[in-house]
Amino acid sequence: MAGVPELREVSEDYATEMERLAFKLMELIALSLGLQPDRFHGFFKDQTTFIRLNHYPPSPFPHLALGVGRHKDAGGLTILAQDEVGGLEVKRKSDAEWTWVMPTPNSYIINVGDIIQVWSNDAYESVEHRVKVNPEKERFSIPYFFNPGHYTIVKPLEEIVNEQNPAKFRPYNWGKFLANRKRSNFQKLDVENLQIFHFSVSQLAD
Repeated sequence: MAGVPELREVSEDYATEMERLAFKLMELIALSLGLQPDRFHGFFKDQTTFIRLNHYPPSPFPHLALGVGRHKDAGGLTILAQDEVGGLEVKRKSDAEWTWVMPTPNSYIINVGDIIQVWSNDAYESVEHRVKVNPEKERFSIPYFFNPGHYTIVKPLEEIVNEQNPAKFRPYNWGKFLANRKRSNFQKLDVENLQIFHFSVSQLAD
């Protein structure tokens, strides 16, 4: 157990660097929307951010097994570090086909989550993705999920919404959304879990 303190220190250092990178990415997103660079900082004062360590054993029948099923990330940003094995697939919006994401050495994959889609009023869109297992090699990945405080009310930013660009989503509480989402993940497979489109204004109109 002598290595546990060192491992904890490395993990904390990694989390600190990921947080720094996440804030920088949020600043770039803010600038791209015509906002002040620090516009999103206040939402992450009391974060619900977390890191996950994923291990995917090899499977002789990869067509029958999924490492992670199809989903969209519900939070803010996901910063993904993965090994050279790969397995991440994203669904193309143009034709709904699954496309393999080739691993690039010494790089991260950035996923925009549902919250940024709502904040930007659909200027950014979260992408549906999944993970397939490898028939011969094990796979490791480390996703860092950058999420706001649990009390955050998620809604399109007032600086973006106007008559030409009306709000496309109704406000929702992130903490309640996350709790309901986690509960629905354990329900039967034929029960759809909570998604942001349930808060879509067009969904309400239907």
